[in-house]
Amino acid sequence: MTVKHARISPKKALRVLSRHEVNRLKDATQSGLHEVFKRCAYAVLNCGSQSDDYVADRDDYNEFDIQIIQLDRGIVLDLFNAPDDAFVDGELIYGIREHLFAVLRDIVYTHDEIINNTKFITSNESSDQEESEQLTNIVFHILRNANVLRYGESSGLVICWGGHSISREEYDYSKRVGYQLGLRGMDVGTGCGPGAMKGPMKGATIGHAKQHNKTGRYVGITEPGIIAAESPNPIVNELVILPDIEKRLEAFVRCCHGIIVFPGGAGTAEEIQYLLGILLHPKNKDIPFPVIFSGPESAREYFTQIDAFIGTTLGKEAQEKYQIIIDDPAQVSIEMNKGIQKVTQFRRENSDAFYFNWMLNIDKEFQTPFIPTHENMGKLNLNEHQEPHILAANLRRAFSGIVAGNVKEEGILEVRAKGPFKLHGDASIIEPMGKLLESMVKQQRMKLPGSHYVPCYEIVS
Repeated sequence: MTVKHARISPKKALRVLSRHEVNRLKDATQSGLHEVFKRCAYAVLNCGSQSDDYVADRDDYNEFDIQIIQLDRGIVLDLFNAPDDAFVDGELIYGIREHLFAVLRDIVYTHDEIINNTKFITSNESSDQEESEQLTNIVFHILRNANVLRYGESSGLVICWGGHSISREEYDYSKRVGYQLGLRGMDVGTGCGPGAMKGPMKGATIGHAKQHNKTGRYVGITEPGIIAAESPNPIVNELVILPDIEKRLEAFVRCCHGIIVFPGGAGTAEEIQYLLGILLHPKNKDIPFPVIFSGPESAREYFTQIDAFIGTTLGKEAQEKYQIIIDDPAQVSIEMNKGIQKVTQFRRENSDAFYFNWMLNIDKEFQTPFIPTHENMGKLNLNEHQEPHILAANLRRAFSGIVAGNVKEEGILEVRAKGPFKLHGDASIIEPMGKLLESMVKQQRMKLPGSHYVPCYEIVS
């Protein structure tokens, strides 16, 4: 069911746009922004969907449209054939309204103030370090524009990673962890979708409410390529859209004070490889960064497999970068709180900002967008004779390509046209990866429950 027409005005975020910005957002050509805006807006409105396949929903999507109307008093949005789950008694849900205008804010800002701004463009003579610093500056500016960076606030922001396709038991467990975090005054950030991204936020709202904490933060960080599969849940009260997955991942680690990883699929494996690759860099050796893997008793085997894969590919040093806590939400929260206290003390001693981790070194290897084509996936260096943090960067790209083939439009279409991605490498790397992926398929962690999964990859040892 859809709502044929609705006119929406902002309550607080982004009240005015220039004529140039409005024209760009109406422009449906390749250089215009209308398609990007429409796709993200549809995902926000479609948050009640039980599908994670944007291509399969194409008919519903094609019937939907969104137009910007510029009035003397500001702007309004005209919605046509919007999903009716976004409305209550004919009125758009308040949180979804705010998400729509957050989408508008970030798309306009990124394209007009970042992509087309010469101060963020490096020259051919720029060093890798200079380019890396500019990419970090882009992440900082987008987060600052979205008011995610809060100067003077002392509560810790805990990022929670995990799959959108998890069991009810795992979802309930993530809620219990979020509840314990909320009781201890910590805020929660996630990829803002369903499953392990929604559960911690839902739990934290209860924990915050019991402590009469009316300023609880539920930060959702996403990007246009993934938003259709992981639509922002309405609990999110601070939504920000980064231009690509690499900047999204950097935003997670720069603005948080610790990370909890729940069970998940290829996307969670990508996030783990990204994080461990950064923490394994020699320049980051002494920077405290609490990381906890956690789930209910039924997830013990999952984390045993993840831990074994990390030990086999990246070594013991990587395993020392995290704790594994099974079936104990209170202990997870206690250990995270201890870790955040160490982070706070370290940043005070080193005059680093509490709201943005400037000291963390992130190489260009982790910042350069990876395009998951068959050629690029086939050329990945998945050999054991390289620095662990570089191997982690390449493993991250491999998992990223699988995520694209699972849920991103361009990846799905690429696989449908040319067959599965082929991954080559040393047997010591590629075979454990194949076993890990196979276990994720068996545990139904690659697609939402009820969906038939056809692998988008092929392991070639």
